Amino acid sequence: MTQFRLIASTAFGLEAVAKRELQSLGVSEIQAYNGYVEFVGDELTIARANLWLRTVNRVFIKVGQFTARTFEELFEQTKALPWPELLSKDANFPVNGRSLKSQLSSVPACQSIVKKAVVESLKERYRMEKFPETGPRYTIEVSLLKDEAVITLDTSGEGLHKRGYRKLTASAPIRETLAAALVLLSRWGPHRPFADPLCGSGTIAIEAAMIGSNLAPGHRRTFASEHFIWMDKGSWNEARQEVEDTRQRSASLEILAGDIDKEVLSLAEYHARQAGVGPQVQIVHQDVAKFQPDDPYGCIITNPPYGERLWEEREVRKLYQTMGKSFARLDTWSKFVITSYPDFERVYGDKADKKRKLYNGRIQTNFYQYLGPLPPRKPHD
Repeated sequence: MTQFRLIASTAFGLEAVAKRELQSLGVSEIQAYNGYVEFVGDELTIARANLWLRTVNRVFIKVGQFTARTFEELFEQTKALPWPELLSKDANFPVNGRSLKSQLSSVPACQSIVKKAVVESLKERYRMEKFPETGPRYTIEVSLLKDEAVITLDTSGEGLHKRGYRKLTASAPIRETLAAALVLLSRWGPHRPFADPLCGSGTIAIEAAMIGSNLAPGHRRTFASEHFIWMDKGSWNEARQEVEDTRQRSASLEILAGDIDKEVLSLAEYHARQAGVGPQVQIVHQDVAKFQPDDPYGCIITNPPYGERLWEEREVRKLYQTMGKSFARLDTWSKFVITSYPDFERVYGDKADKKRKLYNGRIQTNFYQYLGPLPPRKPHD
């Protein structure tokens, strides 16, 4: 199979998590950069990455990289790339773009130049003057940073955070990719109880259940590269069969999703069913002040309101104080809270063991980590 240079884009702060995910898939030659991870793989790797990566935004083929300070340089070097090997003659190939700190600062102009260069390349191969663009979609992206151009082909289609289960949304939802990253950063394992007592529409608990069941996040959706004319259908069939073979349908999980708002709990229940983990997630109508699980050595991960609006701040401070008092009773549990609220630790009443800067969309947050003791080892028989 052909080997490709591939890129998995991530939110800032999640590059190391994405790298660990790729390593778990057996991928080699991985390099992490700001906002993305670069690696090498074949068609089966493309399929596996799209199906299994929980924390990345999209998977791209890196078609070329070169210095471009003029439109002529951008045109000629883009044209020289192997487009006839990647695009069918009926391909629908829109071009997206971005530019930062580059002489070619007009994004629309760069997009137009790349489009023209690809057309000229295809003309030479197919001996056609016009291309109908009625076939599969091949989205090209030109990214310019400090006059260095990177040309990529999107293999994912819709962003990978769109798992296919969250068809209804509550206010201020957390992206599925970030929710999964919080679970992976916590190092939670399915042998321990898990809870999100401020669950909203249930995304964090659902992602935990998918991780605990070894269920691929992309199992319910399709991807752009499934329709690429050169893509080996056997690779996608093999990758999807692996999803079915490795899923732990009978996994015994203790996952609780609670909230004081009955309306959002109905969304959480619906989303859990849509994700295929309805039986694994217990939905509970409960005030966080009364959260008192029986099991020891559990893990809480939650995304409470941030108080971004001035009129919400008093309510948010009160909520964080309540959380601090409630969670303090759980001295054998690990607690993880993501929020942008700058005075969180003082209001909550405890200094975190660790904190990590993450971005929830465009909002800079901290992921506060309160690490409880590990469960005692079970004696060997």
